[in-house]
Amino acid sequence: MRRKLFLSAFLGVFLCASAQTERPVLDIMLTNYDYPYDVGYLDFTSQQQNVKMAYMDVLPEHPNGKTIVLLHGKNFNGAYWKTTVAALVKEGYRVVVPDQIGFGKSSKPAGYQYTFQQLAGNTKAVLDKLGIQKVFLLGHSMGGMLAVRFAVMYPETVEKLILENPIGLEDWKLVAPYTSIDENYQKELKVSYETTKNYQSRFYYDNRWKPEYDEWVYLLTGWTKHPDYSRVAMNNAQTSDMIFTQPVVYEFSSIQAPTLLIIGTRDRTAIGKDNVKDEAIRERMGQYQLLGKETQRKIPGSRLVELDDIGHLPHIEAFDRFIEPLIGFLKTN
Repeated sequence: MRRKLFLSAFLGVFLCASAQTERPVLDIMLTNYDYPYDVGYLDFTSQQQNVKMAYMDVLPEHPNGKTIVLLHGKNFNGAYWKTTVAALVKEGYRVVVPDQIGFGKSSKPAGYQYTFQQLAGNTKAVLDKLGIQKVFLLGHSMGGMLAVRFAVMYPETVEKLILENPIGLEDWKLVAPYTSIDENYQKELKVSYETTKNYQSRFYYDNRWKPEYDEWVYLLTGWTKHPDYSRVAMNNAQTSDMIFTQPVVYEFSSIQAPTLLIIGTRDRTAIGKDNVKDEAIRERMGQYQLLGKETQRKIPGSRLVELDDIGHLPHIEAFDRFIEPLIGFLKTN
């Protein structure tokens, strides 16, 4: 019986992996992948390079006069906000979803110095192009770190701030050894659909995988066989360095906007955790059931919604439980 179960599980993994290999190889600008909404581009010069920053600007049929900006995480791009965008547009919100430089359909420049200040400035440039002066700002994972930096840099622009399982709630470089960009680059060159799925299953979903999660793995790994993938690998290594070396945890007290934290308490994401030798220290990292409460105390007047038994991606894993408090917060005066 056990042998049959093992063979069945193995066959399922094999068929899933085979199905992914049959999908087209993605180019590094995702020109051969359709996003859920029309994509526009901001063309500008940054660090003496001509770059293109992609974004979706989705207008509601019955506008309520408010705009919300959605900032993606490091292992994602704007496409994974599809259901969130649909729900917000239905409520009358204009929704702007950028792909940061180095991600998704945006440019993958060589030798780019990645900082949260730079990405915040790029995002502000998109809003300026669209003529948007005030926004609600929602950031997930790395996008949460970016949202914090944006809110501190442009307090006059951010009316409300929402952080969905943001990373950077602790300063990992105080306990985890540093991994160089070159080391991270070599790791990125070796990623595959299988390794990425295993990582996400373990850290994001507590090994409770659903077929619909495969799309986000494909978007992250579909370009690994493209001739220009090394540029993506380097950008990934550079942004990993940015996340590790540029903490925002010390800026929480400077946030002026009303803030909502939506925290899946099962999340255990912590950069560099696997490199920590001391098991006791390693186990204390990424404890979101504690970090959410600690962060709420640091952000003046903030609110906390904890989603029990939900991991790093509430808007994917438990959309209904995520969207209800989000819309409720957006509508409050």
